[in-house]
Amino acid sequence: MATQSSLHIYLNWAKERIDEMDATLAAFEAKVGGVQGEYRGKANDIIADLHKKRDEFQETVKKQAETNEAAWLRTKAQLESEWSNFEAQVKSYIETAGKHIDQQQSAFQEVATAQLKAWHEAADKVQAAATQFAADRRADIDAAAQRMKTDAATAEAQFQKLRQAGTESWTAFSAALTESRGAFDRANQAAWDAVKRADGPKS
Repeated sequence: MATQSSLHIYLNWAKERIDEMDATLAAFEAKVGGVQGEYRGKANDIIADLHKKRDEFQETVKKQAETNEAAWLRTKAQLESEWSNFEAQVKSYIETAGKHIDQQQSAFQEVATAQLKAWHEAADKVQAAATQFAADRRADIDAAAQRMKTDAATAEAQFQKLRQAGTESWTAFSAALTESRGAFDRANQAAWDAVKRADGPKS
Protein backbone atom coordinates (compact mmCIF):
# COMPACT_ATOMS: atom_id res chain seq x y z
CA MET A 1 0.00 0.00 0.00
CA ALA A 2 2.84 2.46 0.81
CA THR A 3 4.33 2.04 -2.66
CA GLN A 4 0.89 2.41 -4.18
CA SER A 5 0.28 5.62 -2.23
CA SER A 6 3.61 7.04 -3.44
CA LEU A 7 2.58 6.36 -7.01
CA HIS A 8 -0.81 8.01 -6.40
CA ILE A 9 0.98 11.26 -5.55
CA TYR A 10 2.67 11.31 -8.96
CA LEU A 11 -0.26 9.96 -10.93
CA ASN A 12 -2.62 12.59 -9.44
CA TRP A 13 -0.03 15.28 -10.16
CA ALA A 14 0.33 14.17 -13.78
CA LYS A 15 -3.39 13.65 -14.36
CA GLU A 16 -4.16 17.15 -13.09
CA ARG A 17 -1.69 18.60 -15.64
CA ILE A 18 -3.04 16.48 -18.50
CA ASP A 19 -6.60 17.51 -17.66
CA GLU A 20 -5.51 21.16 -17.72
CA MET A 21 -3.78 20.66 -21.06
CA ASP A 22 -6.91 19.09 -22.53
CA ALA A 23 -9.10 21.89 -21.15
CA THR A 24 -6.78 24.57 -22.54
CA LEU A 25 -6.76 22.97 -25.97
CA ALA A 26 -10.55 22.63 -25.98
CA ALA A 27 -10.96 26.31 -25.06
CA PHE A 28 -8.50 27.53 -27.70
CA GLU A 29 -9.94 25.30 -30.43
CA ALA A 30 -13.46 26.48 -29.67
CA LYS A 31 -12.41 30.14 -30.13
CA VAL A 32 -9.78 29.95 -32.89
CA GLY A 33 -12.46 30.54 -35.54
CA GLY A 34 -12.88 34.06 -34.20
CA VAL A 35 -9.18 34.92 -34.58
CA GLN A 36 -8.73 37.48 -37.33
CA GLY A 37 -6.41 37.62 -40.34
CA GLU A 38 -2.72 36.94 -39.98
CA TYR A 39 -3.14 35.81 -36.39
CA ARG A 40 -5.29 32.83 -37.40
CA GLY A 41 -2.33 30.94 -38.92
CA LYS A 42 -0.15 31.69 -35.90
CA ALA A 43 -2.94 30.58 -33.58
CA ASN A 44 -3.34 27.29 -35.44
CA ASP A 45 0.43 26.72 -35.34
CA ILE A 46 0.53 27.29 -31.59
CA ILE A 47 -2.46 24.98 -31.05
CA ALA A 48 -0.71 22.27 -33.10
CA ASP A 49 2.42 22.73 -30.97
CA LEU A 50 0.33 22.57 -27.78
CA HIS A 51 -1.19 19.27 -28.99
CA LYS A 52 2.30 17.91 -29.60
CA LYS A 53 3.50 18.97 -26.15
CA ARG A 54 0.41 17.46 -24.50
CA ASP A 55 0.89 14.17 -26.40
CA GLU A 56 4.57 13.97 -25.38
CA PHE A 57 3.69 14.67 -21.76
CA GLN A 58 0.94 12.04 -21.80
CA GLU A 59 3.24 9.47 -23.43
CA THR A 60 5.90 10.01 -20.76
CA VAL A 61 3.27 9.58 -18.03
CA LYS A 62 1.98 6.34 -19.63
CA LYS A 63 5.50 4.90 -19.69
CA GLN A 64 5.91 5.68 -15.97
CA ALA A 65 2.46 4.55 -14.83
CA GLU A 66 3.59 1.14 -13.61
CA THR A 67 7.08 2.02 -12.39
CA ASN A 68 8.35 2.72 -8.90
CA GLU A 69 8.81 5.92 -6.92
CA ALA A 70 12.49 6.32 -7.81
CA ALA A 71 11.66 6.19 -11.53
CA TRP A 72 8.90 8.76 -11.00
CA LEU A 73 11.27 11.10 -9.17
CA ARG A 74 13.68 10.98 -12.11
CA THR A 75 10.91 11.54 -14.62
CA LYS A 76 9.07 14.26 -12.70
CA ALA A 77 11.80 16.82 -13.44
CA GLN A 78 11.39 16.10 -17.16
CA LEU A 79 7.60 16.37 -16.86
CA GLU A 80 7.88 19.66 -14.96
CA SER A 81 10.03 21.02 -17.77
CA GLU A 82 7.48 19.84 -20.38
CA TRP A 83 4.70 21.45 -18.32
CA SER A 84 6.61 24.76 -18.21
CA ASN A 85 7.04 24.62 -22.00
CA PHE A 86 3.31 24.03 -22.41
CA GLU A 87 2.51 26.99 -20.16
CA ALA A 88 4.92 29.20 -22.12
CA GLN A 89 3.10 28.28 -25.34
CA VAL A 90 -0.25 29.07 -23.71
CA LYS A 91 1.08 32.52 -22.84
CA SER A 92 2.30 32.90 -26.42
CA TYR A 93 -1.18 32.00 -27.72
CA ILE A 94 -2.83 34.54 -25.42
CA GLU A 95 -0.38 37.24 -26.52
CA THR A 96 -0.79 36.38 -30.21
CA ALA A 97 -4.39 35.37 -30.71
CA GLY A 98 -6.22 35.34 -27.41
CA LYS A 99 -6.10 39.01 -26.51
CA HIS A 100 -9.88 39.30 -26.38
CA ILE A 101 -11.12 39.02 -22.82
CA ASP A 102 -13.83 36.50 -23.81
CA GLN A 103 -11.15 34.11 -25.11
CA GLN A 104 -9.18 34.49 -21.90
CA GLN A 105 -12.27 34.00 -19.77
CA SER A 106 -13.26 30.92 -21.78
CA ALA A 107 -9.81 29.36 -21.35
CA PHE A 108 -9.79 30.23 -17.65
CA GLN A 109 -13.25 28.70 -17.17
CA GLU A 110 -12.24 25.43 -18.87
CA VAL A 111 -8.97 25.10 -16.98
CA ALA A 112 -10.52 26.06 -13.63
CA THR A 113 -13.21 23.41 -14.16
CA ALA A 114 -10.51 20.81 -14.94
CA GLN A 115 -8.58 21.77 -11.78
CA LEU A 116 -11.63 21.49 -9.56
CA LYS A 117 -12.48 18.11 -11.07
CA ALA A 118 -8.93 16.93 -10.27
CA TRP A 119 -9.30 18.16 -6.66
CA HIS A 120 -12.52 16.18 -6.17
CA GLU A 121 -11.25 13.02 -7.88
CA ALA A 122 -8.08 13.04 -5.76
CA ALA A 123 -10.09 13.53 -2.55
CA ASP A 124 -12.36 10.63 -3.54
CA LYS A 125 -9.32 8.37 -4.12
CA VAL A 126 -7.92 9.27 -0.72
CA GLN A 127 -11.25 8.52 0.95
CA ALA A 128 -11.45 5.20 -0.90
CA ALA A 129 -7.95 4.35 0.37
CA ALA A 130 -9.06 5.20 3.92
CA THR A 131 -11.73 2.49 3.84
CA GLN A 132 -8.98 -0.14 3.62
CA PHE A 133 -7.80 0.67 7.13
CA ALA A 134 -9.22 0.00 10.56
CA ALA A 135 -10.95 2.99 12.19
CA ASP A 136 -8.01 3.74 14.50
CA ARG A 137 -5.73 4.25 11.48
CA ARG A 138 -8.20 6.21 9.36
CA ALA A 139 -8.49 9.53 11.21
CA ASP A 140 -5.50 11.26 9.54
CA ILE A 141 -6.55 10.08 6.09
CA ASP A 142 -10.13 11.24 6.57
CA ALA A 143 -8.84 14.60 7.83
CA ALA A 144 -6.53 14.95 4.81
CA ALA A 145 -9.38 14.15 2.41
CA GLN A 146 -11.57 16.70 4.17
CA ARG A 147 -8.79 19.32 3.91
CA MET A 148 -8.59 18.60 0.17
CA LYS A 149 -12.31 19.24 -0.17
CA THR A 150 -12.06 22.44 1.87
CA ASP A 151 -9.11 23.64 -0.22
CA ALA A 152 -11.07 22.81 -3.40
CA ALA A 153 -13.96 24.93 -2.13
CA THR A 154 -11.54 27.79 -1.43
CA ALA A 155 -10.10 27.52 -4.95
CA GLU A 156 -13.59 27.42 -6.42
CA ALA A 157 -14.58 30.58 -4.52
CA GLN A 158 -11.46 32.35 -5.79
CA PHE A 159 -12.19 31.29 -9.36
CA GLN A 160 -15.78 32.47 -9.00
CA LYS A 161 -14.62 35.86 -7.76
CA LEU A 162 -12.38 36.26 -10.81
CA ARG A 163 -15.16 35.18 -13.17
CA GLN A 164 -17.57 37.69 -11.67
CA ALA A 165 -15.03 40.51 -11.99
CA GLY A 166 -15.23 39.89 -15.73
CA THR A 167 -12.31 42.09 -16.73
CA GLU A 168 -9.32 40.34 -15.22
CA SER A 169 -6.20 39.89 -17.32
CA TRP A 170 -4.69 36.53 -18.27
CA THR A 171 -1.94 37.33 -15.77
CA ALA A 172 -4.53 37.35 -12.95
CA PHE A 173 -6.23 34.21 -14.28
CA SER A 174 -2.89 32.42 -14.64
CA ALA A 175 -1.79 33.45 -11.13
CA ALA A 176 -5.02 32.07 -9.62
CA LEU A 177 -4.60 28.78 -11.51
CA THR A 178 -0.96 28.50 -10.44
CA GLU A 179 -1.87 29.16 -6.81
CA SER A 180 -4.61 26.53 -6.92
CA ARG A 181 -2.32 24.04 -8.64
CA GLY A 182 0.30 24.50 -5.92
CA ALA A 183 -2.32 24.03 -3.21
CA PHE A 184 -3.51 20.87 -4.99
CA ASP A 185 0.03 19.48 -5.09
CA ARG A 186 0.56 20.15 -1.37
CA ALA A 187 -2.82 18.66 -0.42
CA ASN A 188 -2.23 15.63 -2.64
CA GLN A 189 1.19 15.04 -1.03
CA ALA A 190 -0.20 15.45 2.51
CA ALA A 191 -3.11 13.10 1.85
CA TRP A 192 -0.98 10.29 0.47
CA ASP A 193 1.60 10.80 3.21
CA ALA A 194 -1.29 10.18 5.65
CA VAL A 195 -2.07 6.95 3.80
CA LYS A 196 1.58 5.90 4.05
CA ARG A 197 1.64 6.61 7.80
CA ALA A 198 -1.52 4.59 8.30
CA ASP A 199 0.07 1.72 6.40
CA GLY A 200 3.20 1.79 8.57
CA PRO A 201 3.77 -0.12 11.78
CA LYS A 202 1.46 0.91 14.59
CA SER A 203 3.25 2.87 17.32
